Amino acid sequence: MSLLLNSAVLLGGYLLGSIPSGWLAGRWLAGLDIRQEGSGSTGATNVLRVLGKGPALAVFAVDVLKGSLAVLLAKAVLQPIGFDNGSDWWVVAAGLAALAGHIWPVWLGGNGGKAVATGLGMLLGLTWHVGLACFGIFLTVLSLSRIVSLSSVVAALSLPLLMLGWFGEGGLRPAYLVLALLTTVLVVWRHRSNVQRLLTGTEPRLGASKAQPPMAPDSKG
Repeated sequence: MSLLLNSAVLLGGYLLGSIPSGWLAGRWLAGLDIRQEGSGSTGATNVLRVLGKGPALAVFAVDVLKGSLAVLLAKAVLQPIGFDNGSDWWVVAAGLAALAGHIWPVWLGGNGGKAVATGLGMLLGLTWHVGLACFGIFLTVLSLSRIVSLSSVVAALSLPLLMLGWFGEGGLRPAYLVLALLTTVLVVWRHRSNVQRLLTGTEPRLGASKAQPPMAPDSKG
């Protein structure tokens, strides 16, 4: 029964993360496939470039909510009284499943976003202190650089240090630290083409262009 319940929590996390909010926004508001526009990503940044601020904010909010709900539901099911190390790993796994769902949604043939907003939601659901601190770093870098990808990468790189510096009830929880490391690797890997453009000085700044030609499938930004 326990294995069945844990599996259901993981599946629920994946299905929540896989809700294609950016793709739906493109279809409902403009009758287009957002994956064929701009950078080709289904995330809020590409929605901003193609559809504007209002749809982008809505997509961002939904994507954050997906990550938070996946973790909060896992906590409610697996940790109704209190946490323990065993259940912590399953809650973390549910959060990672939500990230996987956002990046590789079954509904879109595995072609989704980069999980920055969903990752933020996951962190807020796990430990809001670290989530807010990470979001603060993102906003600070964004205000200085106007480059979303740079802000995302810097915030991701800071996550393990923020998690190490956070001590909640019972001290640092190993599952959370592993989650921070995996999330950092995942976000940086998803932004590898952006990092290449940052190094060459060709990464676009926020507001520089509303829409761009689709990039090659292996270099989506």
